[in-house]
Amino acid sequence: MQHAGGAPLPPPHAPGQPPHDWAQPIEPEATAPLRPGVPPPAPGAPPYKPGPPPGSGPTTAQLPAHPQSPPAPAHHPGAPHTAGTQQPPGQGWHGPAPQHASARPPSRDTTGHVALPPGGPVPMPQAPEGTGATTLAVLLIGPAGAGKTTVARYWAQHRRVPTAHISLDDVREWVCSGFADPQSGWNDHSEAQYRLARRTCGFAARNFLANGISCILDDAVFPDRPVVGLGGWKRHVGPGLLPVVLLPGLEVVLERNAERSGNRRLSDEEVAGIHGRMAGWYGSGLPIIDNSQYDVPTTARLLDDVLARTIASPPSW
Repeated sequence: MQHAGGAPLPPPHAPGQPPHDWAQPIEPEATAPLRPGVPPPAPGAPPYKPGPPPGSGPTTAQLPAHPQSPPAPAHHPGAPHTAGTQQPPGQGWHGPAPQHASARPPSRDTTGHVALPPGGPVPMPQAPEGTGATTLAVLLIGPAGAGKTTVARYWAQHRRVPTAHISLDDVREWVCSGFADPQSGWNDHSEAQYRLARRTCGFAARNFLANGISCILDDAVFPDRPVVGLGGWKRHVGPGLLPVVLLPGLEVVLERNAERSGNRRLSDEEVAGIHGRMAGWYGSGLPIIDNSQYDVPTTARLLDDVLARTIASPPSW
């Protein structure tokens, strides 16, 4: 029988006799490099392989000796073999202990350290001198072609305080595969997606307002349909939501609708039907702006005036 390194094995020692006088027992191949005082392998024997991979725990055989430490004593016959044991404190190498990455303090340069207050129901704002520096939550209502999305975005872009614009149609179209287009018919799927989009808009508006950013939303809210009504908006945003109706003449909305493309363009019959139902807002107590003869900047200025009066005398809705 031959040792893995090629040298013949000696016969076993008799009971009661000390082991053979080896300077150091030959370690298996997959051990650490030789320690000080251990003779090199016999000629023709394969070299020792590297020690265990990092992370398996260092031993004294793997640690370099301290520059001022005496060499390790040779093993004497009859003494217990202590290869691979840890050195007692005060001896051997005393390098710095490795630090785990999780123990390091968080860096101030990383993102995520800005605390954001949670959003709550939007209260009614205090009566200001105008609305230029007031944090508001506005709902701009109107039929297709009324220009509510264009006016809402312009109004938000030209305020003196941070203001966000959220269009419900844009949020509804976040659903790509399986989008339930209301033009294909109002059913359970389109109603569920509408309710989900409205709740998402309300959640976003509350968070914007809680962090000092005004918000204007636009939606085609019908006065005679509870599902697509003001109740859901008030429930999701809060009692401080200020609704304003944008209602130009039928000829104007038909002309603007003809300039649209894709699923945003409706048939003339649909536009006329929606416009007729929007007329139910007259007499509701909500402020109405007829922007048939006004451009976008003028309509946005009128919206600001209407909101100032609404804050001073909130409508009951």
